Amino acid sequence: MHPLDFAAVFIYLASMLAMGMFFGRNQSREEFFVARRTMGWLPVGLSVMATLFSSNSFVFYPSAAFGDSLRIGLSLISFALMTPVVIWIFIPVYSRLKLETAYEYLELRFDVAVRTLASGLFILLRIGWMASATYAASVVVASVTGLPQTGVIIGLGIVSVSYTMVGGLRAVMWTDVIQFFVFAITILATLTLIVFLSNSSPLEIFETYFSGRENLIFDFTPSMTLPYGSWVILIGIFLEAASAFGVDQVAVQRYLSARNERTSQWGALVNLIGMWIVMPGLLLIGVGLYAYFTQFPEQLGDGTLTQILQNDPHIADRALPEFVRMHFPPGLAGLFLAALMAAIMSSIDSGVHSVSTAIIVDFRDRLFPQLRPKNETHEIRWIRTLVIIIGVISIALACFVGPLGNVFDVAKKLTAAFGGPLLAIFVLAFFSRRASSAAVLFSVSLATILTLFLMYTQNWFSIWYWPIGFGTAMVLGYGMSFILSLCYGIQPTGFTYWQIMKSKPQKVAESQQ
Repeated sequence: MHPLDFAAVFIYLASMLAMGMFFGRNQSREEFFVARRTMGWLPVGLSVMATLFSSNSFVFYPSAAFGDSLRIGLSLISFALMTPVVIWIFIPVYSRLKLETAYEYLELRFDVAVRTLASGLFILLRIGWMASATYAASVVVASVTGLPQTGVIIGLGIVSVSYTMVGGLRAVMWTDVIQFFVFAITILATLTLIVFLSNSSPLEIFETYFSGRENLIFDFTPSMTLPYGSWVILIGIFLEAASAFGVDQVAVQRYLSARNERTSQWGALVNLIGMWIVMPGLLLIGVGLYAYFTQFPEQLGDGTLTQILQNDPHIADRALPEFVRMHFPPGLAGLFLAALMAAIMSSIDSGVHSVSTAIIVDFRDRLFPQLRPKNETHEIRWIRTLVIIIGVISIALACFVGPLGNVFDVAKKLTAAFGGPLLAIFVLAFFSRRASSAAVLFSVSLATILTLFLMYTQNWFSIWYWPIGFGTAMVLGYGMSFILSLCYGIQPTGFTYWQIMKSKPQKVAESQQ
């Protein structure tokens, strides 16, 4: 690495810490958790995008496109279909109830048992997600810099936890905004360099990429084992996105920080626009790398690129790091590393912050209110201590993800096992007046166990576990609720979606007091 690269990385890391210190002044509980509900649509939207478009995604999409899985680009359609659902269903409920976590709503709709179950599922999901996302990008950072991978994870983890602990949600969100622009600039610079070194026009690059290969964009073969089949992308990614952007505390916390409901809705639209900028850019990098290494396969191995791909199934994961190492000029390599670090840090900071919020609000305050400090100073000290503990756990787990296998598969399976049933809880709560606490507890617990069992006994493509987990919880939950209502005459309860929407926002907020 050139001194300019080290300078770029140092400036980036120092800027993140400085922002944490700047926003760390005059902290209170409301400021730390929801930024006093004063954030605008731009930081809300870009923070949601930068956070949930994780370091897994930054590493995975170029690799998938370099191989034969440009089909993952169909995810953009799923995101476009998911966004109106979030805008018109989830955000209005959260905004009108003036919550601190999404799971507070479930106690209003059901009881405290369902609330703590959902919050617990989120915590498990998010900690596993943080570990896998951090590990994925650290592989590339370590290969480009020559630093030990464990050292990369620990170093970036310390920086992320530090500015999160000091600056709270406002610091996390504004650093996410900067991280989005680092992503975008790096993607544009990488694409420009690939086209320049390929000595080919964009049209020629696409011709090289598609030459002699089939089913690169669509493959509607009905198969549970086909990687990145079109059906599973459209169905599974839609459910994953609805869970991530609709009921995951990471996203919900950003909606709750907005000035009002309309601001949150505009933020969700900005998130979609950001996805449509970053994801195509990363896929195009994979397309460009394939065309480049088709011309210069000797830079990856012996033989033609087709032979290299057949002999080494993991070569796609190394294509981008090798290109960066060999061809990025001084300074640009540092920018690329800063983008990867941004991806890692946005995963860690938001995950640690939202998990800490869920533990404080849904468990300590609700189950052990006597532990809540009497003044803001002690409360902030309590919260910051918990942030450090969650950060240490997540960083430690990230150091041991590798032996579990393909990081993308591990992440998708873990989030499906917990995220699919979690989404089902909210759908039942919103739209089934007869859905009862007992039915939801039973169905979600059984669906989670069944999904985990199938994960380790079947060799299905990982994204299929989303419709399995969600569908099982929905069918069991609705069916059992219907039977209980017939047998025991259980009366429909309040706080469904339609009841909330028919009430004036201020009356809805007052009704939960």
